[in-house]
Amino acid sequence: MTSSYADCVACLRTSLSYLESSVETLEDGISDFPRLGGVLKTHYELIPQSTLAAAESSLRDEIGPHIALLLSRADAQIERQERRIETLKARAELQQGRLADDGSASYSKAKKAKGRILSGEDKLRAKAVRQRKEAARYGVERLELQVLQKERELRKRLDEDGRQ
Repeated sequence: MTSSYADCVACLRTSLSYLESSVETLEDGISDFPRLGGVLKTHYELIPQSTLAAAESSLRDEIGPHIALLLSRADAQIERQERRIETLKARAELQQGRLADDGSASYSKAKKAKGRILSGEDKLRAKAVRQRKEAARYGVERLELQVLQKERELRKRLDEDGRQ
């Protein structure tokens, strides 16, 4: 029985030595905490929140105008592309209308030509008149498209002025 007590005491002394070693290691590890706390507190106090806010504001003031400029350029480009799309659509409609008119006009011209026989000089005059008529029709259509485009631009400007 004494040997079992002796073994227990030996184990207890070993455990105690481990515990003392652990306490020393912990003391070495945390002995510098108060100094570190003071250093960090001083460092934090040296950088006040107003400095951080000032830096953020300065950065915002420096970058903000450039971002606004880029956004306005992007908006202008988008509007330009939208107008271009509208113009191309209108031009396509005009071309489709011309193709439809040309098809029916050439049929009616052929029908009328059968009824009349023109001399060489009259043919030239008729051709010139037809060309002037077509040029005038084209000019009128182009002017109508320009008027429509100007109306769209004016409406957009009025809408933009209304939003601002």
